Amino acid sequence: MRLHVVDHPLVSHKLAVLRDVATPSPTFRQLVDELVVLLAYEATRDVVVAPVEVVTPVTTTTGARLAGPRPLVVPVLRAGLGMLDGMLRLLHAEVGFLGIQRDERTLEAITYANRLPEDLSGRQCFLLDPMLATGGTLVAAVDYLLARGAKDVTAVCLIAAPEGLATVERSVGDRADVKVVVAAVDERLDDRAYIVPGLGDAGDRLYGTV
Repeated sequence: MRLHVVDHPLVSHKLAVLRDVATPSPTFRQLVDELVVLLAYEATRDVVVAPVEVVTPVTTTTGARLAGPRPLVVPVLRAGLGMLDGMLRLLHAEVGFLGIQRDERTLEAITYANRLPEDLSGRQCFLLDPMLATGGTLVAAVDYLLARGAKDVTAVCLIAAPEGLATVERSVGDRADVKVVVAAVDERLDDRAYIVPGLGDAGDRLYGTV
């Protein structure tokens, strides 16, 4: 597993506002969208391109376009949906969906829905999930993609806990090239497995149900 923490003043600024308990849901949603665009720029740094001939108003030159098969973006429901528009604004890709939630009693990841292509061989896959806490949800999502033939998976998260990153690293091993791109790695998990200092429940804050 490779970890990339995006170090940029705009990322730090937007993340600070997201953490603020006084930030209302509409502002929270807008900032998540803006922050994901910045993270997506780094997450797609290794996206595969192919040379293409381009006719400009002046001459003919060689450029680059996304190579096939097209990348697949997979938001983890429900909070990952709040990251989808920002990702697609930067990357023209197909979209799959995974419904995974954490059992708050056992902290185990429970999968309740999936809408993915059966064969992901040769596809670069981008998972979207705001919070990497215990790592259980991300491990379950990565396993789904690997079971369908994916070998190149990048997870885009707003924040992560060290415990969750360690869990993902142990689980993935050398099975695939998995990269995690985050705005920050926070201090720890508390006794309820919430990220500290964190930003609360991202789904609740995105959709105003808190």
